[in-house]
Amino acid sequence: MVLAVAVVVTAASVPALRRLSVRVGAMAEPGERTVHEEPTPVLGGTALYLGLLAAVAAAWCIPELDPLFESTGNVIGVLAAATVMWFVGLVDDLRDVSAPAKVAGMVLAGSILTLVGLTIIYFRIPFIGLTVLPPDLAALVSVLWVVGMANAVNLIDGLDGLAAGIVAIASGSFFLYGWRLLEVGVIDPTNIGPLVAIVTVGICLGFLPFNFSPASIFMGDSGALMLGLLLAASTVAVGGQSDDPFSGQAWFFFAPLVIPLLILGVPLLDTLLAIVRRATSGSGVATADKRHLHHRLVEMGHGPRWTVAILWSWTALLSGLVLIPVYTGRGNGIIPIGIAAFALGLFTLIAPRWRARQAAVG
Repeated sequence: MVLAVAVVVTAASVPALRRLSVRVGAMAEPGERTVHEEPTPVLGGTALYLGLLAAVAAAWCIPELDPLFESTGNVIGVLAAATVMWFVGLVDDLRDVSAPAKVAGMVLAGSILTLVGLTIIYFRIPFIGLTVLPPDLAALVSVLWVVGMANAVNLIDGLDGLAAGIVAIASGSFFLYGWRLLEVGVIDPTNIGPLVAIVTVGICLGFLPFNFSPASIFMGDSGALMLGLLLAASTVAVGGQSDDPFSGQAWFFFAPLVIPLLILGVPLLDTLLAIVRRATSGSGVATADKRHLHHRLVEMGHGPRWTVAILWSWTALLSGLVLIPVYTGRGNGIIPIGIAAFALGLFTLIAPRWRARQAAVG
């Protein structure tokens, strides 16, 4: 029910927001650092925000979900932090905001989560074990996680449907992971993580039909930053709040805080490469460019749609790498995942050359 409400309200909000964007001049103009060729409305993030509010309200009305609202602090905290992210991004969509001001908004949103108790308390270090973070360090790490997630989603929002699709896959995977932990009693029914994850899936699915190539509306910074906040909130709630290891874990990467790194591997890798690239070139870390993973795939010869499909597929494979052992208790799923990854890698490298050769023959 919550998923359905998120999808319907988000989708129903888009047409009016497209008209409003045109009326107020909130349009993304084509430029050197963009791939779209026509002015496009940028108020799509508000549709995502309205879908979030409606879905949480729907959850509030469902008796089976009452445990989530026994203490409303976490719910209100997530909504308040999401509102901050949406507003900061909206202002940037309407008039450019300096990078320090945007970071300040992200820090404020992350701080709101820490104030309501959504912090990374338990940190699992591979091969070492569980570490309990002191309150000050827990707050700092949690805020940095929020800033990192928000920037990761914002950086990959460069092709039609890319960010919405990756976030939908990642959030859906993390919902399944959180649901499994709920079933085996690792997290309790009051944990808000799975709810935030499934709401995120819903608003992305409701927005995606309007955002896939050729997009009729963009989510803008208001949508990208808010989606990053929701990803951060769900992963912190599930991964950083429990000191109970999940039974059947065979490798260190089943630890809850490492799983998001795998599921979100594509945007996080792109973010890391962007930081290294800009630092080594002497440009500012916040300086936009066209050297992201999706831009490189387009340059290789994949069209925008194929590039989006490839990156969606990598996100799904990384998610499968995590979910198959979690649900089966065995690592056998790594073999088919590895074969699929090898095939996808070959397609990524060979397909452009094959298309070029076919075009030359034709």
